[in-house]
Amino acid sequence: MQIEPKIMSQVKSILGEFGNKYLTSKGSLKRNNVINDLDKFDRELMTKLFKDPLIHKNYVEKIADTEVFRLNQFIEMFEYKEFWENSYTKYTNKIGLTANGKFIDESADVVLDFPFKDTVLKAGMTKEDLDKDESADEPFLNEIIAKPEIDELLEPKIFVNAKKYDQNGEHNASSYSDQDNLIIKGNNLIVLYSLKKLYASKIKLIYLDPPYNTGSDSFLYNDKFNQSSWLTFMKNRLEIAHQLLSDDGVIAIQLDDSEGPYLKVLMDSVFGKDNELFTQYVLVRYADKTLKSDMDYHKQVEQIHFYKNNSQVKVHPNKQEEQYDYSKFNFKISTVGPPMNTVILGGKRVEIFKSDQTRIRKIEGSSTGLKEIWATGTILNGNSSGRFFRDYLNGRYKTDGYGIVYKVYGIGNDDNEFRFFTGPKKQGATKGKYYQGVPLDVLSGKITSKKKPIPGFIDMAGAFGNDRLEGGVGLRNGKKPEQLLEEIIKIFSKENDYILDFFSGSGSTAAVSTKMRRKFIAVEQIDEQIKKMVKRLNNVIQGDQTGISKDVDWQGGGSFVYAELMEKNQGYLKDLLAAKDINELDDVYKRMKVGADFDFRVDLDKYENDAERKALPFEEQKQLLVKLLDKNQLYYNFNNIDDADVRDLISDKDYQFNQSFYGKRD
Repeated sequence: MQIEPKIMSQVKSILGEFGNKYLTSKGSLKRNNVINDLDKFDRELMTKLFKDPLIHKNYVEKIADTEVFRLNQFIEMFEYKEFWENSYTKYTNKIGLTANGKFIDESADVVLDFPFKDTVLKAGMTKEDLDKDESADEPFLNEIIAKPEIDELLEPKIFVNAKKYDQNGEHNASSYSDQDNLIIKGNNLIVLYSLKKLYASKIKLIYLDPPYNTGSDSFLYNDKFNQSSWLTFMKNRLEIAHQLLSDDGVIAIQLDDSEGPYLKVLMDSVFGKDNELFTQYVLVRYADKTLKSDMDYHKQVEQIHFYKNNSQVKVHPNKQEEQYDYSKFNFKISTVGPPMNTVILGGKRVEIFKSDQTRIRKIEGSSTGLKEIWATGTILNGNSSGRFFRDYLNGRYKTDGYGIVYKVYGIGNDDNEFRFFTGPKKQGATKGKYYQGVPLDVLSGKITSKKKPIPGFIDMAGAFGNDRLEGGVGLRNGKKPEQLLEEIIKIFSKENDYILDFFSGSGSTAAVSTKMRRKFIAVEQIDEQIKKMVKRLNNVIQGDQTGISKDVDWQGGGSFVYAELMEKNQGYLKDLLAAKDINELDDVYKRMKVGADFDFRVDLDKYENDAERKALPFEEQKQLLVKLLDKNQLYYNFNNIDDADVRDLISDKDYQFNQSFYGKRD
């Protein structure tokens, strides 16, 4: 079945006014004729297109009080190649790195291209509408030719069943404050756009544990393009996440190496390569604990990619402090006799000693000892000693020989008047060292501790092996331990910051955020997961003592609001599933024709007159009708909340909740 997006349907209706000039007798588009006349600015054609409200809304913009028709973008709609019968994309059936629109062969400016990159995939996480052996069948909405459908899809939605939970139990919620914690049930892409007005540029940290796309998780979309579907799925969500993050915000995404390399390049594209902070590797299971005994390779390590949101804003992670001690200041250097030579380098007096004139020995660490530091890597640019070695001592072994010790006066911030440097000791070596005394600020007691860098590798295997019952809810697999979330949240946020997780699962992020006194927003679609999350957060409020509770002295307290996106075709879906025979099924279909929203790919006349369809068994006809419902538009838009046929479906308290959440409409 070929897609007929709203915009193309409208264009065809206008082109039909010109007889057979632009359409064949069967209604097929004469694309070349249309494109040629648009290129020539055909006055009559342009006038009719310009005046159409739908086309005007999507392809006309006002610049300096003049309305401009985005002709190139409009023409692009006629040039797309169809790769699937139900989707359009300008990207070929290929995944790889591209530069300037071509697969890379000579450029260093790289982005990731993949089929359906220029589309939006709603990609619900549930599979109630699928047969057991059937893959998901959702249209990929092209950003240009299906813009009206996308706009409709991503409009803010109506919330229903709003409740507030605190230590006194469950209460109806008729108002909302951005100081509330929030759990939302619904498709996460659509929820994120519903959050945009209230939370744009406010989220300090986003942690995501998305489907790993391994074939064993919840992501099973269109086998032929499974990887590109996953990339489209992630790209759509990262783009709106980018808008929700604050300027100094950070996003952390955890997964294994199945899609890790592709995700990293995708994040470079969405957030900018300059905004990459680092990748942290997490040991999630020990070598003797295999997932399956028949596996050839044992996956023990996962990755967390950290990106900041704004290249102009510096992120200041909350580094862990450790007390200064003198254990590493465990060297002492002495010299014998006069130096073999004295030179001036960089304005500093440098005495040069042969190896047999010096004695470098290890001692017990003390305040008078020296710390041995290799003059390599970032050290060469990071401090005055490193730069001095780089600029004046690096390569001097060619003149002075090997095993030389340099005594440099007037450098360093310790209690010594000089600092010792060594060149390479033997032929073939090129690196050297310097020896630093205890800094004056430490000796004086002004500084008593130092900050440790964020580690690039952490061992969480023990925590992963003991997290099944954290929060009082069990999960077969995939649950992230509270200890891991604690580390991430502690490093990149402070109390009262907003933490967002839109693959919330069992609610680990929300639970840890509450215990660490952050505000959370959690999004989940799967019923079973929602039940576990609500139960878990209620346990936390009542003083749950699992996970990190003892570490942070958690005694309970707090609250959260729960709400659901209002499902649009849900009533028809339930009636279809409840139908017991073909007559009941026909009755539901008749009501659907009056009030349901159908998938825009559906031709109802063809459905009704299809003899092959009529011969299908009852269960298969039921499944087919389920598929006819519009799965991309299952939720009611907030803009329609005052429509009579919508308002009657909403309780007064939910109506008030929506007005409070979005702000009263004019």
